[in-house]
Amino acid sequence: MKNIFKAIIVAASVNTPSGILMAQDVIELPMPNSNKVVVELMFRNGSICDPSGKEGLTYLTNNCITDGGTGNLSASDIQDKIYPWAASFGGFTDKEVSIFSFEVPTAFADPFYEIFRGLLLHPAFKQEDFDRTKSNQQNYVDQIIRSSSDEEYGKKYLEDMLFRGTNYQSMTAGTSEGVRAITLDDVKNQYHTYFTRNNVTVGIAGNYSKEFLSKLKADMNLLPSGKPPVPVPGKAIMPNGINVEIVSKDGALGSAISAGFPLPITRSNDDFAALMVANSWLGEHRKSYSRLYQKIREARSMNYGDYSYIEWYESGGGHMLPMSGVPRNSNYFSIWIRPVQTAKGLKGQYEELKGIQTGHAHFALRMVLKEMDSLIKNGMTPEAFEETRDFLRSYTKLYIQSPADQLGFLMDSRFYGRTNWIQELDTLLARLTLDDVNKAIRKYWQTKNMDIVIITDKSEAEPLANSLKNGDPSPMSYSNALKESLPESILKEDEEVENYPMPVKQVNIIDSDKTFRTTRGDGDKGLLKIQK
Repeated sequence: MKNIFKAIIVAASVNTPSGILMAQDVIELPMPNSNKVVVELMFRNGSICDPSGKEGLTYLTNNCITDGGTGNLSASDIQDKIYPWAASFGGFTDKEVSIFSFEVPTAFADPFYEIFRGLLLHPAFKQEDFDRTKSNQQNYVDQIIRSSSDEEYGKKYLEDMLFRGTNYQSMTAGTSEGVRAITLDDVKNQYHTYFTRNNVTVGIAGNYSKEFLSKLKADMNLLPSGKPPVPVPGKAIMPNGINVEIVSKDGALGSAISAGFPLPITRSNDDFAALMVANSWLGEHRKSYSRLYQKIREARSMNYGDYSYIEWYESGGGHMLPMSGVPRNSNYFSIWIRPVQTAKGLKGQYEELKGIQTGHAHFALRMVLKEMDSLIKNGMTPEAFEETRDFLRSYTKLYIQSPADQLGFLMDSRFYGRTNWIQELDTLLARLTLDDVNKAIRKYWQTKNMDIVIITDKSEAEPLANSLKNGDPSPMSYSNALKESLPESILKEDEEVENYPMPVKQVNIIDSDKTFRTTRGDGDKGLLKIQK
C-alpha cells in the first residue's frame, strides 16, 4: 500500500511545436525499486460518443490503434520486436472512457516507448488491419455474445433494457447494424475528433526517469487538437413496476437471470461506502459467505453463484477482484443469478419431476426479493455489520496488488473527483456506523420497480412468462434424494417463498437472434408481449 500514498497528481504544461501552451493531467506513481514502467492513458470518449447508427465506432477505433501498426511497423512487426522484452500493451473501451495501457521492464522502456509513441501518434489505419479488426468485432456482436456466456449476455441485455433510448444502451462493442455500417474513414475521423490532447489523462507508474516522463508529456501534446464534443452520459430509466424480458434461445442450458434498477450515487458519494457493506453482506462477487449465495446455492444446490452489485463489474466471469478502467457517471444496482435449471433440464434428469411446467427461475427471483425486502425492513445486525466492514477494509486493499492496478485505481479516482479512492474508502469504512448502513439501504434500495432479464431455453420461455405474469405459485422442484436430505426448516421456508408477492407488470419474450441487432431505441423490436 505504501507506494500508492506517494502518488503525485499534477497539471503539466508543455510547449507544443506550434508554441501553444497546453495543460495536461498527469498522475505519477514513482516506484524507484520497481523493475518496470507502466503507462496508462484515459480518454474521456467511450461508447457514448458513438454516432447513432454506427454503434461500436469508438471500440473499433481503439482496437484499430492497438491491433494495427504504426507508420513504419506492421502489427506483426511490433509483436516480434516486443516479445524479447516481455512488454505488453492493449486497449479497452467502456461507456465513458477509452483506455490504453503499456507495461515494460525498465531496461527496455526507451525502445518500447518508440513503439508506444508510434501507435498513439501515428496509427497506420491500414485497410487490411481495419478489415481484420472489424470482422472480429462483427463476429462478437453477431454470434459470440449470444453463444459464449449466458451470464455475460444477460448482464449486457439488462443494460440495454435499463438504458433503452439513451447513449448508454448499446454494448460498447456496438450492434450488428452499427458495426456493419462503420468505414475506415469513420475510424480515422473518430480518432482525430475524440482521441485528442485535450481529452486525456496520463498516468505513469514504476521506475522511470525524469527524461522519460518529460518525453511522454511532450509527445501527448502531439495528439490531435480540438475540444471533443463528448455528450452527456445517459441515465438509467427507473422501471415502472417489475418488468421482465425473457430472451428465448435454442439450447440454453439453464435460466440466467439479471435484474436491476438505477442508483443515483457512484464512488464520488460518501454513501457509496455504506452500500458497499450492505452489498457485500447480500451478494459479494464470488463470495460464499454472502446471503444470496447461502440461500440459493448452499442450502438448495440450485446453481453455482448468486451475487449483487452496486456498480458495473467488468469481466466478472474471469476476475475475482474488481478491475479498474470502467468508471461511470451513470450507475445502477444489479443482481446476477447464475443459471438455474429449466423444466426441460430437470425432467431429463429426474423421473419424479416429469410433470413440472417451469424450472427454478421464478422461485429464485422470489427468494431474492424476499431477502432484499427483509434487509430493507430489518437492516443488518450489529454482528453482520462489524464482520462485513472489517472484511471490506482488508479485501479492498487487494484491488491494488500490482503497479498497474494501483495506477488504474488512481486514474479512476480522478474521474470521480477523488484523489485516492482506495485510501479514502478505508477512512470512510472506518467511520461507518450500523445506522449509516441501514439508512443507506432504506434510502437507495427497493424491490417494487425493477427490470429483469432472463436468458433461457425456448422450451422454458412461454411457460415461465405465463407463470410470472399470472403470479402463479412457484414451488421448488427437488429430486427425491435431495429433498429427503434437506432439513424441515428449508422446506418450510420454501412454502413461504413459492407464494411470496412478486407483482409483475409486464412480461415480454424476445428471440435471441433479434437482440443487439439494431440501433439505439429499437430494443422493442421482436418482442412478444404476454398478457394475462
